Formats: sequence, structure tokens, C-alpha cells
Amino acid sequence: MNCLVAKSIKKDFGIKEILRDANFSLGATDKVGLIGMNGSGKSTLLKMIAGLESIDDGDILVNSGIRIVYLPQQPDLDENRTVLEQVFADSGEQMTLVREYEALSDQLAHRPDNADQLMAKLSSITQRMDATGAWELETNAKIILSKLGIENFNDRIGDLSGGYRKRIALATALLSEPDVLLMDEPTNHLDALSVEWLQSYLNRYRGALLLITHDRYFLDRVTNRVIEIDRGDLFTYDGNYSYYLEKKALAEESATSSQRKHQGVLRRELEWLKRGPKARSTKQKARIDRIHDMRDREFKQTQSKVEISTASRRIGKKVIELSHISKAYGDRTLIHDFTYEFNPEDRIGIIGSNGAGKSTLMNIITGRVQPDSGTVELGSTIHIGYFDQHSDDLSLNPNQRVIDYLKDVAELVKTADGSVITASQMLERFLFPPDQQYAPLHKLSGGEKRRLFLLRVLMAAPNVLILDEPTNDLDVQTLSVLEEYLEDFNGCVIVVSHDRYFLDRTVDTIFALESGGNLRQYPGNYSVYLDYKQIEEQSVSRQSSTVNEIKEFSKPQASKSETPIAVKPRKRSYKEKREFEQLESQIPQMEAEKAELENLLSNHPPTDFTELKNLAERLAQLGEAIDSATERWLELAELEV
Repeated sequence: MNCLVAKSIKKDFGIKEILRDANFSLGATDKVGLIGMNGSGKSTLLKMIAGLESIDDGDILVNSGIRIVYLPQQPDLDENRTVLEQVFADSGEQMTLVREYEALSDQLAHRPDNADQLMAKLSSITQRMDATGAWELETNAKIILSKLGIENFNDRIGDLSGGYRKRIALATALLSEPDVLLMDEPTNHLDALSVEWLQSYLNRYRGALLLITHDRYFLDRVTNRVIEIDRGDLFTYDGNYSYYLEKKALAEESATSSQRKHQGVLRRELEWLKRGPKARSTKQKARIDRIHDMRDREFKQTQSKVEISTASRRIGKKVIELSHISKAYGDRTLIHDFTYEFNPEDRIGIIGSNGAGKSTLMNIITGRVQPDSGTVELGSTIHIGYFDQHSDDLSLNPNQRVIDYLKDVAELVKTADGSVITASQMLERFLFPPDQQYAPLHKLSGGEKRRLFLLRVLMAAPNVLILDEPTNDLDVQTLSVLEEYLEDFNGCVIVVSHDRYFLDRTVDTIFALESGGNLRQYPGNYSVYLDYKQIEEQSVSRQSSTVNEIKEFSKPQASKSETPIAVKPRKRSYKEKREFEQLESQIPQMEAEKAELENLLSNHPPTDFTELKNLAERLAQLGEAIDSATERWLELAELEV
């Protein structure tokens, strides 16, 4: 059964046609990913379904009784509410009952003289809470908020950052459990663990889902259908993102082949027409008419892609040297005694929970924030390009024209092949056509502003690129091109991101910010980091299990009777005596080797993954050998000498 049906939808903003005669439907359990270039109309379509944007023509038919909840990129929340009050805002009767119950409980505690009357009301409220499931409301809300990285439930909304507000809005939408959930970039401002949890939650979600996201792993694992907006037209693919990529490539190949065949036939027919045939017969006249029709036929060109081609700048051996960097805010330490020397070829991904200090570290490197202790030294040839997740909002003058915003950096741009092009030509390569280049910046979508800001950063020809959450608001097509650009970039790349796919494509070392400001280094991309963490956790689990077994073995056994029979232990044999002596020397040796390996893996892990894996396996083997030897030593120690 369909929840909603869109028929012949049209939308035009004057400088750009968003949708023309668009048709689609959304089933009761559909999980649909909406994709397309920045500015193609994805957010506009969600707003039209939610009733927040007008439709120029056509209809969106929603079944009666269907409840739709829309999560925008920039949610508008009541700043005077607390976190819990906000997530309960759409809970209706359940929240009313919870508040009445809390009020009655408070009165009962402070007015015992009216206890009978209050208890009667409390009993009635309790029955209604049982019937509506209101008891679970607060528990579920706190679970969802905690999974999204929010622990202070009584904080005032007005005192929180934009990232926290987005997560609170996400929790509010999930807790409301609508029939149709519309989500615009729900993974923005979430760390990797929260994204994993949200992915799992939406897989279990029983309603319909229509979402926009740049996270390709997320798209692949959550959606069962993809709708693409391509220059006003909608195309539907009945499968996940991987299926879409496969079918999209086949469709483009087929369209190119059809166009090539059409042009071949048309060329031969035009040659025949040039010979001047007389339309004396019906067949000849029909053939001439067909040639005219073929000549007038238009093919939709393959969608253009962003072209990133900017000149590089020479980079010396000395890049950036951090020496004993520390930074704290109050009693909260973000970075503790961190030292690292960046190399020209470094491709480093920085990960950590929200608020762990990732952006703070980037701001220390770029000089925006001073460390509490330690030094930062930049090489004499270093020119940093900082793609900050907030700078585009701070620097954009909403009334400035697109072309003028770029000309503030340069009017002529040198490309990778050495040629020089104008700022206007560079804008076209970044998919800003001439009519859009003279539009004010406030006319651009959020994704188009991010793409424009990326171009401005790259135009300055940096040799160190710092990308702070680069995947936020950029479409998947632009991200793919950016990934290819970074592969050939002649310089150092530092990426702060929660996007697992992007990290897998672009980095070869992971810096993980952990509690207490500790920053651990792991060789490999994000998937390799996850493998290493799994090996680490398994090793810790085995050691913990063995310690518990030894403790249990060492406990004095309870007697089975009040008058135990004394059993005289037997004496050690000569062979057991030799074994006992060998174990006393072997166990300390194995423990020393194990400690040395743990220190190596924690502080100076090898860069080669095969070597890293071998060391981790040796560590696990040592743990098992020590456990076995210790258990045997305890058995022999019980025997008389």
C-alpha cells in the first residue's frame, strides 16, 4: 500500500528548473534514498512533501491518517525548552500523562495531608500510562539521546551548538515514530559510532523512509530503492546504492550507444538527402520527413561532473611539526602532550567522538587557537588550504554575486596542465553555469555553497589540505571527484571526518582521539582501523576471562561436609619438579615479551598491516600460553616438594 503518490510535479525557481512532470510513490515500508547533484532540488522535494514549499503544478496525494515528520538540515527548535522537553514535544497524550504523574508524585511527597485524594488520581494516571505505553517514553528518549552522544538531558536548547540541536531534532523525529519519515542529511554532525547506531535503528524502523545523505555506506545498508533527480527528471532504481551505480552505468552506456547509432544513421540519411532525391513516391516523401524528425530529435546529455583541476605548489621536506601539544578547557582535557611531524606524502584521517577535540587540533595547526603548552612549527614553503565546516557560513556575504566571491581570490586561475583560465570558466567546471554565476549567494543551496567554498580553497593552490568534515552537504558525485583529486594531490592531506567511505578512499593513517586527550595512531584506512580495534578487544576479552578463571581457581573451596576428611597431597615427581622450575622461568619471560609487544602496538605500531596483524596474533598467542602455563604452575604448586 502506498503512503503517498506524487503526480506530474513541477517546480521552477526562474534561474533553474527543479522538477518537470515528476512522478513517484512511497510504499508503507519503503526505505528510499534521494540523490542528485547539489542544487538539483532534493531538499526542495522533501519540503514540498512536508507541505513547507509550494508546488507550481501537479499533486502530492497522501493517504488519510498518514502522519509525516520532516527532519530538515537546519531544524528550528524552541530555545527555551530543555532537551527532554524538546524530544517529548510531539508525544502528545503520553507526555501529558508523564508530566501529570510527576506533578502528582511531587504533591504527594510535600502534602501528605491530602494523600487519599492524590493517591486516587495517581492510580487513575498510572492506569492510563499503562494503556498508552507512556512508561517507556522517557526511557526510550534517554536511550536514543545517549546513542546520539547527548547525556545532559536538562540542558536548555538555546545554550547548545548547531550540531547538538541537529541531533536533538533527530532524536525528536525518531521518538515520534511517524508513518513517513523525511530526513535531510541525518548523518551530519554524528560521529561514526552514532552513524552505525542510526543505521541499525532505521533498518528496524517499521514506517516509510525518504532520506537525503552523502554517506554511501549508509545509503547502501539502509535503502532498498534509490530516486535520482537529474536536471528536472526523476529516475527510480529498485535496489540500494550499489545497485543504482551498476544500473546507472549501464543506462549511460546504452544512452551513449543509442545516440552514436542515431548520429550514424542521420549522417547517412543526410548524405542521401544532399543528392537531391525527388519526393515523387510516398516512400521517398516519408523518408525525407523521417530525416527531418531525426535531425530535430534531442538527446539528454550525460550529467556533467565537477572538474577539479588546480595548480599545485612546491612543498619542502619540513611540513608541520607539533611538539608536546596540550589543550584543555576548564577541567576537560582535549589534547594531551601530542607530538608528531607531518610528512609531504601524509594522508591522515582524524576520528573521535563529537566534542573530542578534532576541530580544536585543526585550529591549533592553522594558528586559529593557541595550545596551552607545546609548539607548532610550519615549513617555509607551506601554504595551508583549510576547508572548515563553518567558514563558509562566516565568510559568505549573502548579497555578493557568485563570480565576485571567487574573484576575491583570483580572476585568473592556473590549472593542473599549466593553462590559465578565467574565474568564470573555473566556475563552469564546478557546475555553476553562466546565468548562475551572477546570482546572489543566498540563492544557492547549502550544498552549492559548500562546493563554491571548496573551489575557493583549492584556487589558492595549497600544498597542505585540511578538510574538516568535507562530506557534509556535498553530493556523492562531487565527493567521488574530490576523492580522485586527493589521490593525485601533491602535498599533505589531513581529514577530519565521520564518513567511513570517504576515509577508506583517502587516508592511509588514522589518528584516534580518545578519552583524556590521548591521540593514538593506527596504520591503514578506517576499515583497517576497525579490524585492529576488533583484534585489540578480543585480546583484552581473553585476558579478562583468564584472570577471572585464575581467581576462581585460587579461591578456597567450600567444604562439602562439616567434618572434612584430610587428604594428604601427593609429592611432586622428578619430572614435575623439573617442569615446575621451567615454568617459573618461562612465565616471566613470556610476560616480558607480552609487555614489550603491547608497548610497541600502543606507541609505535608498524605501518605495514601484515606485520601489524602478525604482531597482534603473537600477542594473542602469548596471552593464551601465559594462561595455560599459570594454570599448570598452580596445579604443581599444590603438590608437596
